[in-house]
Amino acid sequence: MPKVLIVAEHADGKANPSTAKCVACASAIPDAEIHVVVLSDDSENVANELATLAGVARVIRVDNSQNSNTIAAVQAPQVVAVTDGYSHVFGPSTTFGKDLMPRVAALLGVNQVSDIMEVLGSHSFKRPVYAGNAVVTVETPSDSIVVATVRVASYRSAPNDGDATIDAVTIDAELPVHTRFLELQAGSADRPDLQTAATVVSGGRALGSTESFDLIYKLADALGAGVGASRAAVDAGYVPNEMQVGQTGKIIAPDLYIAIGISGAIQHLTGIKDAGTIVAINKDGEAPIFEVADIGLVGDLFTIVPELQDAVS
Repeated sequence: MPKVLIVAEHADGKANPSTAKCVACASAIPDAEIHVVVLSDDSENVANELATLAGVARVIRVDNSQNSNTIAAVQAPQVVAVTDGYSHVFGPSTTFGKDLMPRVAALLGVNQVSDIMEVLGSHSFKRPVYAGNAVVTVETPSDSIVVATVRVASYRSAPNDGDATIDAVTIDAELPVHTRFLELQAGSADRPDLQTAATVVSGGRALGSTESFDLIYKLADALGAGVGASRAAVDAGYVPNEMQVGQTGKIIAPDLYIAIGISGAIQHLTGIKDAGTIVAINKDGEAPIFEVADIGLVGDLFTIVPELQDAVS
């Protein structure tokens, strides 16, 4: 019987929705027994939350003062220490998972499977390549542990109707000292998280300046939406890198995605291909974004966006 260990992503005492999506992915493995491990300095609240996910049989708490900040180099040996008996180790294909899971794979001496978008069997998966323009089937050796990241944009969260057991464990793992936490520099906002928001409003280079990007923020606030940006807008310095959507940014799947002043380069489209409805606003009627948009509006964004904001406020 396959036995899957999922590494939980969490912050500020709350589980990230990416973990529930990993559970949904693992549930597609026939007859899989699913456990979730939470690494923290105080994991009680997160563990209680994750124990309600449908399909999870057990939540493992690993409390250690060195887990007060998320450092992949410190957490990877702890994950490896609890992998005995598991056939699979999954993590989300988020910034957290992309940092942690390759280290886990290296310590276990196996290759990582990245961005699982569909489970075909216990050791057979589909994943995107070439910026999502092609999908390949990956077969992993049946006699070795599978370490993988899950493309969270391809899955809906597992429902909260489970009742898993919760166990606290103490592990014996040598933790590195060459990497240490200094400080966290991050913008703060009351808007929904970009990767989990149901509605996302994104701006591109056509905004022209940091000040003009306020149009995007105001519309997003009126809609209760998260805010994203194209790589061109990030490279131009209008917004921080953490807001970038696309192949080299965040892969998202909101119910509604509004692209404003974004031409639609293939790298950007890769990040939004799983969105429910795509709305594009651009003055260039030949922009590639209109080829994938469900609703397109050709016109000056500096006129259209304020009118749209007034209409939804």
